[in-house]
Amino acid sequence: MPPPSEPLTPERILAATEEVLRRHGAAKANVVDVARALGVSHGSVYRHFATKAELRGAVTKRWLDRTTALLADVVAGSEAPTAKLRHWLSALFDAKRHKAGDDPELFATYTVLTTEQGGVVDAHIDELIGQLTVILQEGVAQGEFAIEDLPVTARALFEATAHFHDPVHAPEWSRPDAQGAFEAVVALVTRGIAARPA
Repeated sequence: MPPPSEPLTPERILAATEEVLRRHGAAKANVVDVARALGVSHGSVYRHFATKAELRGAVTKRWLDRTTALLADVVAGSEAPTAKLRHWLSALFDAKRHKAGDDPELFATYTVLTTEQGGVVDAHIDELIGQLTVILQEGVAQGEFAIEDLPVTARALFEATAHFHDPVHAPEWSRPDAQGAFEAVVALVTRGIAARPA
């Protein structure tokens, strides 16, 4: 239990919530468990998060934001657009595969939470598609990609690779042929948007 003098912050509450979720799962974890882990009353938690649903939404966003931040670093990098697109798709697949494989109980818990938190997930997907749009825009500007509608193409790319980042497909990510299948899809989509020589 943390020292009582340590201030209660939203970040501390979210970190404790994640630990409670890891121990108890989404069905059994509650605000009282989080408060107990922090050594405070459940009323103190409610002063930061008005409802259990708000707390669950915030912890889900925190979990998803880790992937968004990792991918933002790829977008900000100096690679050529085609290489950057491949890197971004690979980083997304790797991040999801590690979450599923490294901590399967927590991944299963967050899979339940993301089903409950549709708005949080939609915002996350919009952020990811926004990142893809930036990469595609760079590719068009540098003559690597031939794309007429950037947002539509970014969404299509995201959906075309869903097998490698949608949690519903997680059981297949550890198969021996998963990496080869991923690389084949990435080669296909990058070829599909490549600018043709004049």
